[in-house]
Amino acid sequence: MWAARRASQRCGSVFVRRLNVLSASNTKPFYVTTPIFYPNAEPHIGHLQTLLIGDIYARYNRLARPWNPVHFLAGTDEHGLKIQQAAAAAGKEPGAFCEELSKRFQELAEAASIQSTSFVRTSSPKHRKVVEHVWNELTAKGLIRKTTYSGWYSVTDECFYTKKQVVHAPTPENPEARHAIATNSAVEWHEEENYVFRLREFSEKLLEHYNEHPNSIYPAQYHLDVVQYLKAVIDGAQGEGLDELSISRSIDRLSWGIPVPGDPSQTIYVWFDALLVYLSGVGYPDFEGAPKDLLPWPPNMQIIGKDILRFHAIYLPSILLALDLPLPHHILAHAHWTVDQKKMSKSVGNVADPMKTIADYGVDKVRWYLARAGRSRTDVDWSQNELEKYSNEIQSLLGNYVLRVTSKKLFKSLDGTQEMSIKQIYQHYKKQDDSKSKSLVDLIDTQRTTPARVKHGIENLEIAEAVRALVLLLREGNKTLTELAPWKKNTPPELLYANYVTGLETLRIAGICLQPFIPSTAEKLLDMLGLERERGRTWRAVERVGGTDACERVKKDIMDIHGVPLFQSKKPLPATVAKPV
Repeated sequence: MWAARRASQRCGSVFVRRLNVLSASNTKPFYVTTPIFYPNAEPHIGHLQTLLIGDIYARYNRLARPWNPVHFLAGTDEHGLKIQQAAAAAGKEPGAFCEELSKRFQELAEAASIQSTSFVRTSSPKHRKVVEHVWNELTAKGLIRKTTYSGWYSVTDECFYTKKQVVHAPTPENPEARHAIATNSAVEWHEEENYVFRLREFSEKLLEHYNEHPNSIYPAQYHLDVVQYLKAVIDGAQGEGLDELSISRSIDRLSWGIPVPGDPSQTIYVWFDALLVYLSGVGYPDFEGAPKDLLPWPPNMQIIGKDILRFHAIYLPSILLALDLPLPHHILAHAHWTVDQKKMSKSVGNVADPMKTIADYGVDKVRWYLARAGRSRTDVDWSQNELEKYSNEIQSLLGNYVLRVTSKKLFKSLDGTQEMSIKQIYQHYKKQDDSKSKSLVDLIDTQRTTPARVKHGIENLEIAEAVRALVLLLREGNKTLTELAPWKKNTPPELLYANYVTGLETLRIAGICLQPFIPSTAEKLLDMLGLERERGRTWRAVERVGGTDACERVKKDIMDIHGVPLFQSKKPLPATVAKPV
């Protein structure tokens, strides 16, 4: 049921209006989360994609609402059978194994310029206390009991499936083999004594929530999937096993995890443990009773991969309803990065190494590629050629454009020209009917609409759409510069001046809007233009043509602006995909 279907088209304005209400008029701090990563192997490009999306929204909200605190949570999920097995295979104690790999994820975040405000590890004592607290709370409410539980279990997915959620997939080695339909992971029949959580009790309330909040899960097809799944659970159409969720494992099978309070023979299920990180990361339960406008909870956005939607759209909200806590506002389930149309996997050996790619190309070129090519609805195949194509694109559209606009060879004829603002240039050349005047006017029109288009893409959870708006602006800027040909000796001084001012305005708009996507490059550009850091680089500043206040404008002496190289040329090494040995 979790397989992607073609998305139904929803009115973009509905979602924009809703998100604005949640983030702007509501004084609650903006809280964005990524899933905590499973450190049973080195990080890959898919992990970086999720971190990048969270970082884009954290940075955007700091620009759009600088008065409003932003909490951005990332971390590592360090318990469970896969960790236990991977540590054993490496000949290491699980704690030491997690310490080593968790550090790799933190290093990736730092290398990729990810500005999370907290990095939470589920092995921390603070998190353990929260898990034990929630367990005891649910037990006290009669929502947890011990029983014999059976079902088809996937070690890879670390969850049980019902009979209707698996398919017979015989192999020569195992004629009775079965796979989970949703993930194609191998499953085996398990029957053991576990603790279970009364999941079904919250199905109707959860279905009511999703029916009342049609934009709470994006893309739209995933919202539909969840609604249909909940209806099937309520109607009993999904088969046995969905009334209750198994939330513990026998310590004989799983020893690496948090023991069940009062029962050392059982270990708490890794997903029950992991999902509570979104609470422990913002101080639960200590924030109970505090003023709501000071609390980050609930998350404004949860960024997840599409394969873990069930855990975030059904299991976590059910636990939150049981705790009488408000539900997250929005879930963005993004598609996967694949290699040869297969999901990246350490076991398969098709993992694209993000650290090596960043070292080869530079962090902002990698961020640009992921933002430009990544998708919410359909998987994207990792491609060295595409990476190089988009790397060259931003180098040409922005890096080369900066040097062309600020070329000192063009300044010699500007002495004595009358100063004009962007508005004055627009009004003057709007009255002309030649092609060069039209080109200037078209560029200024694009400048005026670009911030709104970028905002629309971001607040509709379509990052690629936001980036495309910036590509169109930069293409228009380059095209105008070429058509005006300011390097020609017969170009009138007033046209040279208009070309220069509109070029600087293009860079000002692009620089401010690019901050969530390629922050280091945007900072270099805005420093070059002399924009004030505190107020001159906010979203409010970019929405005001030419910069209304002095702090929002480029340097007063525009002739003192000197172009700088925004990107360092690096010859990429040939391979970023690790092949099986």
